[in-house]
Amino acid sequence: MVSKLKQAMENGKFVITSEIGPPKGTDLEKMYHHIDLLKDKVDALNVTDHQSSVMRFPSIGGCLAIQELGGEPVLQLTCRDRNRIALQAELLLAYSKGIKNVLCLTGDAVPVGDHSQAKGIFDLDSVQLLHGVRQLEEGIDFGGNKLEGAVQFCAGATVTPEAEPIEPQLIKFEKKVAAGAEFFQTQAIYDLERFAKFMEFARQFPVKILAGIVLLSSAKMAQFMNDHVPGIFVPQELIDEMAAAPKGKALKKGIEIAGRTIAALKKESLCDGVHIMAINREEVVPEILAVAGL
Repeated sequence: MVSKLKQAMENGKFVITSEIGPPKGTDLEKMYHHIDLLKDKVDALNVTDHQSSVMRFPSIGGCLAIQELGGEPVLQLTCRDRNRIALQAELLLAYSKGIKNVLCLTGDAVPVGDHSQAKGIFDLDSVQLLHGVRQLEEGIDFGGNKLEGAVQFCAGATVTPEAEPIEPQLIKFEKKVAAGAEFFQTQAIYDLERFAKFMEFARQFPVKILAGIVLLSSAKMAQFMNDHVPGIFVPQELIDEMAAAPKGKALKKGIEIAGRTIAALKKESLCDGVHIMAINREEVVPEILAVAGL
């Protein structure tokens, strides 16, 4: 059966996905609350996979919780923590439990996280993982051995449209498309003119592009991302707008900026949808959608 996310994209809907950050521990109450809050307001929910190399409850566990509550999960799968045997096993488990969407990621470097002594695996990268997913669909494992039952995934990847220089991203983008990516969730975009230039390139390929929307919570956060997060560029006018917000109202201003950005993307038909990353503030995603008129 085709995934609901794939059906929505193929039907030309302006697709909305968001993501759930699982807890660092076994208290799942907040995660379940966020899933229940969002499952009927978005087309699919990602569950992050030890984002920024910080150990947390696993993506597969969060995806099973989304299934349990009636939502559409997107499994995030990074190559950082698993060799090709473990990656395949997790894909088989996910498919056997009805999870039909996977976002293939190479993964953040280990030293940026909270287990600096851990060993990064990186047996494969995201391009090779995408290729491997397609191989599993043919009933053959990564070693060329026949499977007893194949899989069928809507497979996606990531891209950073505002990277400088952009050329390496475009090369990797093409490789991911060739390997079987059907959709892309982008890194945060704030400059719509720059994003439009990327989309001129991306529209050459038969893939769906979901623009990444990262919620700004303060001017300090915006400046920090400019200074320390490669591929993110928050225009100065947005930083100034955040800084001018009355005391205690910066988050509300960030919600407003996110909502109007989504509305502009939809009105101008720049992309096929959005991927909203509220970063530990999942409860405000409905407010962002309301501002966007969705």
